Amino acid sequence: MDLLSRLLHRDGLMLVIDKPAGVPVHRGPKGGPSLEDAFDQLRFGLPRAPALAHRLDKDTSGCLVLGRHRKALDRLGKLFKGGRIGKTYLAVVEGAPAEEAGEIDLALGRLDAARGWWMRPDPLGLPSRTGWRVLGRTPDSTLALIEFTPHTGRTHQIRVHAQAMGWPILGDPVYGHGRREDSPPLHLHARSIVIPMQESKPPVRVEAPAPAHMLAAMAACGWADHALAQELQNGAEVATLTD
Repeated sequence: MDLLSRLLHRDGLMLVIDKPAGVPVHRGPKGGPSLEDAFDQLRFGLPRAPALAHRLDKDTSGCLVLGRHRKALDRLGKLFKGGRIGKTYLAVVEGAPAEEAGEIDLALGRLDAARGWWMRPDPLGLPSRTGWRVLGRTPDSTLALIEFTPHTGRTHQIRVHAQAMGWPILGDPVYGHGRREDSPPLHLHARSIVIPMQESKPPVRVEAPAPAHMLAAMAACGWADHALAQELQNGAEVATLTD
């Protein structure tokens, strides 16, 4: 796997890469390939490979932060734990909210021990808050493009919150309708991240382009600003090269 071509940001403390959808960040109990297997490509002269500062779900794409050494990882860990890192996600959901924006305040807990990391709304669970706003809709409101801003960092938080609101994320095999063989991939993308890594410097701001598998649904929702138009063009070029 070529991670050099997916590098979005590099400095002396950290890296941000554009994680591809469908690849786990680390090796699971059943083995198999993972992003960590390719981290040696990102040493850039340091004696050790970088390490994960957080994680994204296997089927989620976008901004993934790596610490380049132990002190950087300690700093990043405190920032993530303290909720000081700003994260923005894009998702195409099935159905559409009645409002244009809002906040979901719904505690989450483990579904059951046998389901591993699967989560569910649970009044006795951990507090979980997610802000959202609609960026576009299809004319028949069967799909909507939503920007999610999680204020807490629970496992599967956006996916469970979206399902609980009645508009699950398109292609979600766990919390949505993405269990069929002809279902599309999960339409959830970690669009941007803001990291106040050093108090004496402005925060590091990084944005990842939308993945090719989400572009058509995003365009169908009517969100075709200059950036998306450029991504659509780039996606078409990639599709042409890979056909």
